[in-house]
Formats: sequence, C-alpha cells, structure tokens
Amino acid sequence: MIPFSASSDASVSPFLSTADDDDLGLSFADVELVEGQRWTTWPAATPTERGPLPRPDWVVTSAGAVDTELGILKTGKEADVFLLERAVPGDPAQRTLLAAKRYRGAERRSFHRSAVYTEGRRTRNSRDARALAKKSEHGREVAAAQWSLAEFEALRRMRDIGAPVPYPVQVSGTEVLMEFIGSPDGTAAPRLAQVRNDPTLLADLYAQVAELMRIFAREGLAHGDLSPYNLLVHDGRVVVIDLPQIVDTVANPQGLDLLHHDCVNVCDWFARRLLDVDAEALFGELVAESFGETSFVV
Repeated sequence: MIPFSASSDASVSPFLSTADDDDLGLSFADVELVEGQRWTTWPAATPTERGPLPRPDWVVTSAGAVDTELGILKTGKEADVFLLERAVPGDPAQRTLLAAKRYRGAERRSFHRSAVYTEGRRTRNSRDARALAKKSEHGREVAAAQWSLAEFEALRRMRDIGAPVPYPVQVSGTEVLMEFIGSPDGTAAPRLAQVRNDPTLLADLYAQVAELMRIFAREGLAHGDLSPYNLLVHDGRVVVIDLPQIVDTVANPQGLDLLHHDCVNVCDWFARRLLDVDAEALFGELVAESFGETSFVV
C-alpha cells in the first residue's frame, strides 16, 4: 500500500463542509488521520479538473471528506489503480468508493506508451516539449501528467456523448479519480476475459462492445488498445476503461491501423468462443462511421 501524504503541520482537519461544494458553509471537525489517509483533494481541483455537470449524486464534494486507501485493484506498466473511499466522517450519506489511477513517477516508469498514440497531439509549453523529446526527468514527469490529463479528458468526452465509461471525478497531477465499477463492498467488476462461456450472454456482450465502438467512431475516435482486459462487465453492462491512448482516426496517421487492431482484438476473442463475428465487416462499418462525423482531438 502506498500511504497518502497529509499536511505536514496538522493531523486534524481545519474544516468540515456542510454545503454542497468545497468552500461554503464550513464548520470545524476533529478528525485524526491515520496511515493510508489524506484530506480530500477535491477543493484543490479547478473546475476544468472536475467531472462534467450534472454530477452524479454519489460524488462527495465536501471539503471535510477524508480519502482512505483500501487496497490495489490493478497494476500496470505505466500506472497502478487503487481502491479509494472518500467519506465525510460521521456522515454515512456522504461516502463513495473511487478508483484512483496513478501514473508512475520518473523513477518507476518506462516510456512504454508508443509515440504512435500521440501523433496529432500538441504540447503547448516549449520547455515541456523539449523535455519530452530528450526524455529527461522533467520530461518523464510531464509525460505522466499528460497521460493522466489525456485519460481524464477522454473520459469526460466519452461520458458527454453517452459512451459506457466510468464517471471521471477529478484529475490531480498524475492521479485520475473515477467511478469505481463494482459492488459496494469493494469487489471490482470482472473483465470481459473472465466472463463465463455462455452463447446468449456472449452475443449480448459483443453487441454492446460493437455499439460502444460505434459511439467512438462517430466522434472520429478509436480506443487504440481495446481488448477483453479493459472491458468490464458489471450487472450485464459493458464498461470500457484505460483511455489515455485514445486516438483520432483522421488526425493520427496510424489511426485506422489502430482502429483495425481494436476490431481484430475484439472479434478474435469472441470468435474463439464460437461466436460468429467478422473483424473486417466491423472495421468497414466503423470506418464509415468515423468519416461521417467531425473528429475530436484529445
């Protein structure tokens, strides 16, 4: 477990919000932090670093909330995902579980993400651009923050157009907080790769996956790394995760290749379970969808 860092000069919260948002109607709270806890990072987030409106009722926006790390959900080459509880002490109505995806710092991360995904994107800060090109320590930190912001913005965009993605709660530096997909006891939803081999169920799940790919395609986008391992199945509903590499199929020279790769990955998995699917037919349909709408660059 990676412990949170709280304020160095206090272990007691200076405030507890009684209002709907972070800085209104404050009253004092007496809360001792323990290892694995921190004060909520919500008040420090700017409006553009918070999820789209209207927010779901379960989002805890009180400045008096405490974030408690409950364990790790997933490890990866660029980031790890932790289970987080954000709750207002003494108020059971203000408690929610979140998935905290943290991109690794310079000393623990490699440049695994291929530049093929970032073609067509731009870095406004010239110093950052030079650091990225040189792969310096600063460049690695910039890269981590760029991936977290790219994922957050992709989640916001996909949420806005109705794609089945976790609600993005906020982004802070190299950490993205998003809706936890799973049960209230903290059991994560299984990946598509883990579902049982039932023909009726598989047919329905494939239809859902194909539809979410159409939603992406209508925006001129491809997931870019779609597989049974970043598709979750919760209460019969498919939810797509891991979006930092989302690509514009028009602006990115490799966009159509990545879209085709997604189609092959998905269809091969279902075909191995004896479902009658055709990757080339799906790809042709998605290409038609992609060039029927104006594309969006993350």
